Amino acid sequence: MTTQAGENTIFLTEKEAARIKITVKKRLERCSETKGRAREPRDSTSAIQQATGASLMADMGGAPDPDMTEMQGRGGTLPALAIGQPYPPCIIPMKDLQPMTVEDLRMDTHHRGKRLTVKRVSPVVALVARSWTMVQDEGGDQTERLEICLHKSRHGEDMLESSKAFVVKEPYFTLNDQGEPTIRIDHPSDLVVCQDQSNVDSTDAAAAEKIAKTYKDKGNAALKKQDLALAHEKYTAGLKIATADAVSNTNPDLAKDIARNRAYVNILLNQLDEAQTDAKSSLTGKDDQRSKELDSKAYFRAGSAAYSLGEYLLAKSLFDEQMKLTPGDKDATLYLRRIQLRLREQESGTYDFHKIRASLSQARPRVDAGSFIGNTEVKDSPGRGRGLFAIRDIPSGGIIMCEKAFCVVWGHENDTLTAMTYDVRDDKIRVSPVGLSNAIVQKLISNPSQIHRVMDLYGDYHGDGKDVITTEDGPIVDTFRVHDIVSRNAFGPGSQYGEEGARNASTGLWIWAAYINHSCISNAKKEYVGDLMILQATRAVASGEEIFHSYDESIDYDARKSSLMTTWGFECQCALCTAEKADDPAVRRRRLELVGEADAFVQREHWANAKRLTVSKAQRLARAIDETYDSKRFKDLPRTASKAIQGWLSKASPRR
Repeated sequence: MTTQAGENTIFLTEKEAARIKITVKKRLERCSETKGRAREPRDSTSAIQQATGASLMADMGGAPDPDMTEMQGRGGTLPALAIGQPYPPCIIPMKDLQPMTVEDLRMDTHHRGKRLTVKRVSPVVALVARSWTMVQDEGGDQTERLEICLHKSRHGEDMLESSKAFVVKEPYFTLNDQGEPTIRIDHPSDLVVCQDQSNVDSTDAAAAEKIAKTYKDKGNAALKKQDLALAHEKYTAGLKIATADAVSNTNPDLAKDIARNRAYVNILLNQLDEAQTDAKSSLTGKDDQRSKELDSKAYFRAGSAAYSLGEYLLAKSLFDEQMKLTPGDKDATLYLRRIQLRLREQESGTYDFHKIRASLSQARPRVDAGSFIGNTEVKDSPGRGRGLFAIRDIPSGGIIMCEKAFCVVWGHENDTLTAMTYDVRDDKIRVSPVGLSNAIVQKLISNPSQIHRVMDLYGDYHGDGKDVITTEDGPIVDTFRVHDIVSRNAFGPGSQYGEEGARNASTGLWIWAAYINHSCISNAKKEYVGDLMILQATRAVASGEEIFHSYDESIDYDARKSSLMTTWGFECQCALCTAEKADDPAVRRRRLELVGEADAFVQREHWANAKRLTVSKAQRLARAIDETYDSKRFKDLPRTASKAIQGWLSKASPRR
């Protein structure tokens, strides 16, 4: 491999690529050799000292992160992650799992049907792509390493830092790349964070009510300090007690008050599903003025959550109910106006793009807009799986669809994280937007109603086929499926808000657009306004015709072929690729040489008021490129190599 050539390209040295592969393969060999063996006990004192020292060094930046790999060219490092050995998350409720101890762990084993309760006994070592700590089981006489990979934070807080006690569902005990035995967590739902709760006498209503009120007060105090995760924790604990019969029979309003408060916190945490549920459960239905004001607040919170989920008709009905209780409410009136615009966008594809562009900035990079997909439908595409098809005639230049992203991570945001991933399934190293995968996982955990939409997209790994998305312990998201879906379906909206390169490239997932198949001879082109993707027809598209856009627009056939296979896993069979495949390699090389000359010419010579001699030179370059195409094989096919020079000629106006 060569050195980095440009901001948007990352290259590994052959030595680094080999090191990554060897490290992973050696780990797999060791795992295979030790599979099923009994765990070797650790010395607790030295284990805790090891974690304490590693944590201190990580905090001070004094120790190298073992996951990071050196890059060539401009230097710097990226995390290197092994993928390709996916396993499904636990879908059994915690109460139905059988308890086990650390001593029961077996090497390279998924302990299906089991649960392990542990307490943290060392500081947390926070690395870029994972965090780890030392834990002991309930007996306290066995110490082991617990590690959570990639999806290690929740609401900005490291999950291992958020508590002292955890339950690991169906523990996976294995070796990491450094040969350390570890209890490895890949799915956030496999780690249940235990929170301290007071013991409540279910028969003593007064005592239970007092404890519930205490949790409510603690939640209010945390909210005042903007510690949203703690506020949610305290409200949840209080709500659990307040909804029990002992309290709800004597003070039913207490649970409604706590639910109303938690609904607000959930909106701030972007947990919109639970926000709607909480807000609706807090409704009193009473006719006194105070109750009407409280119910108005509840409808507003439910409506806000529905709006943020893009459920505009539901949001409208909720704000209409609010207006009945508090006519003329300014906030509800504003939302109803916005909903009217969103519904118009959804139904007719009518957008005020000038106003949308004017509203965007680096601080506010996301569009407030609805998605217009009414011109299209998803159905089977012969030989391609599923595809997007027009359901009405669309003129050349017409809007096929406009879609607001499901999730975007912008290059200037903290969530951005690029990694080198080595996939043992095909022995290939790729640059992967793992920050986007992480953001999508977090969004799905927060809003399980959206899980099916994402999981319906194509990915190489299909999970266990059971598609369980929640248990009484909370939402379940298969992180391996999300990774594979992102690898095949993510888009790059470009550097709209400042400089970025491959290490911090903006990436996003547009669910409807993800169904569009590739063709080098596309009938659609896309552009982005913030996180709104606009897809326009490049020629007239007939009703029933499949929509295509180009995943890779390289004019180099070999480069394009390699990119499509490496990133998307297929070889294009379009007419253009078929024609170019039949070219003599020497002809393709000559064409690329001419393109290089043409590109240099276009960069050097401005088309305005060009001299006749300059125009003549451009014409000769265009003819020379054109002559590399066989007239019969390329009849009626685009000659993409001459696009830049032909564009220059179309604008050139030679001086007389």
